[in-house]
Amino acid sequence: MRCVIFDLDGTLADTSGDLLAAANICFEGMGEDVRLTQDDAGIALRGGRAMLTAGLKRANAYTEERVLKWYPTLLEAYGGNIATHTRLYPGALEAVEQLRRDGYAVGIATNKPQGLAEALLRELGVRDLFASMIGADTLPVKKPDPAHFWAAVDQAGGNRDRALLVGDSDTDRNTAANAGAPSILVTFAPPGQAVRDLNPEGTIDHFDDLPAEVRRLIG
Repeated sequence: MRCVIFDLDGTLADTSGDLLAAANICFEGMGEDVRLTQDDAGIALRGGRAMLTAGLKRANAYTEERVLKWYPTLLEAYGGNIATHTRLYPGALEAVEQLRRDGYAVGIATNKPQGLAEALLRELGVRDLFASMIGADTLPVKKPDPAHFWAAVDQAGGNRDRALLVGDSDTDRNTAANAGAPSILVTFAPPGQAVRDLNPEGTIDHFDDLPAEVRRLIG
């Protein structure tokens, strides 16, 4: 079966608002006078450690030990308010549903911890649309290791020779390249049109364009 694997944060959904809020709870708890704003959405979509690192460096208070110490607190804060501000990008639901109707298997390969990814998709009401879910802690490896991508393809029942990855970052581009698979990068996440410089096999400016681009690349 032809297979389309999606990244989650910054690809299917804009999760930045809830991620930033969780990071700011940590900075308040540390007693640091620094807060991340929506201008830091790109950092947020890189994950919790990236946010803690960025904030602490701005406060001239960074150590790797502090990042590691506060990361579990961030995950707890995020998990408690995982879908307050998060929304699917326009057209995402419709595109996934169209791919399913057209006979594609669809799944998720995310560097978000699996439990949080599962919880978020349930909150958004779309978990049942995806035949696979591979998170940061599902395997000993994560993206850009190709094993992460292939696990999502295999779990979804997809054909490895006709599979691709939809993402928003160099991590997604490199994951697909390492697997010898095509990638489609979205231009509506914080990296914007700059993802074109990564030379993916395809790009989309809106999810309305995804089904046709998928057909072009894997039939």
